[in-house]
Amino acid sequence: MIKVEGHVNLYRDEKSGAIINTDSASYDKYVKTIENAEIKKQELDKIKSDIDEIKSLLRDLLNKQYQ
Repeated sequence: MIKVEGHVNLYRDEKSGAIINTDSASYDKYVKTIENAEIKKQELDKIKSDIDEIKSLLRDLLNKQYQ
């Protein structure tokens, strides 16, 4: 692999010409960020679902009171 000028962790594959980043710490941080974003999205979806359920139960309760 050939080192890319001006970049500490970048190398060019001689056969494919692809740029390869060898900074595994940054990659691990990126993967963790993506995982955390997915967890937060799932939590938000759960909260929205719970709120919808609460609203439905309140509507049912109100309807029973006025019948």
